[in-house]
Amino acid sequence: MSNTATERARMPEGDSSVLDSRSLANSYATLIPVLREGMRVLDVGCGTGAISAGIAAAVGTAGTVIGIDSSTHLIAKGQQDHAAVPQLTLLTADLFTYDPEEKFDLIVAARVLQWLNNPAEALRHLKSLLRPGGILSILDYNHTQLEWTPAPPAAMQHFYDAFLRWRADAGMDNDMADHLPDIFSQLELHHIETLSADEVYTRSHPAFAEKVGIWSKVAELRGPQMVAAGVVTEAERLAAITAYDAWINTAAEKMVMKLKEVRATV
Repeated sequence: MSNTATERARMPEGDSSVLDSRSLANSYATLIPVLREGMRVLDVGCGTGAISAGIAAAVGTAGTVIGIDSSTHLIAKGQQDHAAVPQLTLLTADLFTYDPEEKFDLIVAARVLQWLNNPAEALRHLKSLLRPGGILSILDYNHTQLEWTPAPPAAMQHFYDAFLRWRADAGMDNDMADHLPDIFSQLELHHIETLSADEVYTRSHPAFAEKVGIWSKVAELRGPQMVAAGVVTEAERLAAITAYDAWINTAAEKMVMKLKEVRATV
């Protein structure tokens, strides 16, 4: 049974469609005004590099973007997907030990700190990799504030409650976004700013079923880990997927995932 945050956070091999469907515009739009041509940027927990590629386009060929992730299979796919972007380099690396010779103008981490049991330690290390005046930008969720309209089937509510318990048991923060400003203050970062970046999906959204269906994906990809940990049964996992998919196709009207970007300078 996987008990540590590191083990539970590890992305299972297989379907990376949730990561691949992200882009700078649809998944980190609040960052766009910060980006400047020629910047040197580090994208921490970059996955397959879908957002990293958008950052690379914004900083241009005079800039440099390095994306790091601990999952070798995600980096390998990203290297293949974005091979034509010369200013983008994707590397398998541990964010706690990554220590390049040249520091960065901007460091970003999207939906990453929620998977750690020691986010303050991670941020302290990332701060050390910034140039004077450099910017640290963290985008993350408040999972306990997820909103569904109307309420989803009881089977999915049961699974989601188990998901939060499974995370909390490993020391992960289910309200990471709300706690980031305090951590930034403790690290003596400056000009701390919080921006709302909620993900809002209504039935009129062209990708409504795909976006709201993220929790079926979680049950498919993370669910086996939760079953192994004993927080749900296999029957409960499968029942959640079946009931939730039916709800999306019939009754679902809206989902809001609470998301914030918190940024500051050193």
